[in-house]
Amino acid sequence: MTREVLLVVHTGKQHNLRTAEKVAGQLVGAGLRVRVLEDEARDLSPGCYTQAVPSGPHAAAGTELVFVLGGDGTLLRAAELARLTGVPVFGVNLGRVGFLAGADSDALDQAVLAVVEGRYHVEERMTIDVTAMLDGRVLATTWALNEASVEKSSRERILDVVVEVDGHPVSAFGCDGVLCSTPTGSTAYAFSAGGPVVWPEVQALLVVPSNAHALFARPLVVSRNSTVALEIDHGGHDAVLCCDGQRHFDLPAGARVEVITGANPLRLVRLYDASFTDRLVRKFELPVQGWRGPAAD
Repeated sequence: MTREVLLVVHTGKQHNLRTAEKVAGQLVGAGLRVRVLEDEARDLSPGCYTQAVPSGPHAAAGTELVFVLGGDGTLLRAAELARLTGVPVFGVNLGRVGFLAGADSDALDQAVLAVVEGRYHVEERMTIDVTAMLDGRVLATTWALNEASVEKSSRERILDVVVEVDGHPVSAFGCDGVLCSTPTGSTAYAFSAGGPVVWPEVQALLVVPSNAHALFARPLVVSRNSTVALEIDHGGHDAVLCCDGQRHFDLPAGARVEVITGANPLRLVRLYDASFTDRLVRKFELPVQGWRGPAAD
């Protein structure tokens, strides 16, 4: 059976387009079929890919993996295409930090060769399922790999919320917003909001308030089996639900957002079986001078 790859690229930069055409040519030359998205195909040379398909939840169906060229934003967009089909996502970082990527741009040739030869590691990452409601009526259902954030809709206003875990209220406060994050998302928006870094193997949900006006508004780490709910004050202001920076929903005052562990994890490809600790140190350029390593026997 012919192997097939879906290629997703950040088309906003000419360098990315030329890189995508090079990668597509290498994959096709090695005997693989290369599928691209229709709205990206118009920016690519027609001869470099095999087929153009509509963007949607079935775009990656039947492929071996989704090969992503860009930053974390591009990979999150590709995750939307791959999650329901269970197709793994392989990101090569052409952006800045690129924490989700399985390889950096200087390893692009090795990444292509690894795909051709089938030499790569696949790991599962926890996701979250999100439901927004108003007076028992469902407003939206969605998901996230990194985080779901409930934020104030206007800069000059304060968002009044109640945080609830497993049907029990924890705290109420005014804030700019509250994030519900996965361990994967702990190095993204939640990190910027003051949340802890959580290793991906830890199965937990994070609750991170953003600029809260309260004495007790610390980040929380709760069980993956818990249900986290955020209730917006009925007499307060409207809010916005944002998932992974990709999907946005308006929330009226009085809305309730419930977050649980996702039914469908996302599969991520790693070029090397490197530890999360090493990736953390490298991506954030953490100082480790003076480290002497494990004690000798």
